Parts: sequence; C-alpha cells; structure tokens
Amino acid sequence: MAPFIMPSEVGKGLQAAQDHIQSVSGDPFYISLSDDALALGRPQINDSNWHVCSQSPAPGSTVTSDLEVTFTVAKLDEACP
Repeated sequence: MAPFIMPSEVGKGLQAAQDHIQSVSGDPFYISLSDDALALGRPQINDSNWHVCSQSPAPGSTVTSDLEVTFTVAKLDEACP
C-alpha cells in the first residue's frame, strides 16, 4: 500500500467513511477498524447504522502500511460523547 493523507471522516456514516478510506488509499480491500464510542463493547455489524465521532490518525496525517485507521463510532441516533 502506498502512503496516503488521512482525510477527515468525523460526522460521516461509518460505511461512507470506510468507503472513502478505501478510495483515497487506492486499495479497495483496505480494512479500517472501529470502536464503540460509548464503551459498551457493541460490534458494528451493520456499518450503515453508525456514525464517526473521532478517528485515529488525525486528518492530515500520513497513513503508512504500519499504521491502523480506527474510527470511534456511535449509533446514528446517539450523540458522540
């Protein structure tokens, strides 16, 4: 994977954020991670039911093959903490 600049995905739906990362990375199989923002341990089975509260790495950072992209997410009807 070639390095890419991390875009801002905060506020987007999780599925849209994942799709965008695959696009900017140039890898249609790029796998990003996600964690429950409310620390309830809920799995994100249907990504379209979640929205991005925060992300790591920060927007503008260079993402290399040794760096994982992780989104902290809440359900669509929940506010971010």
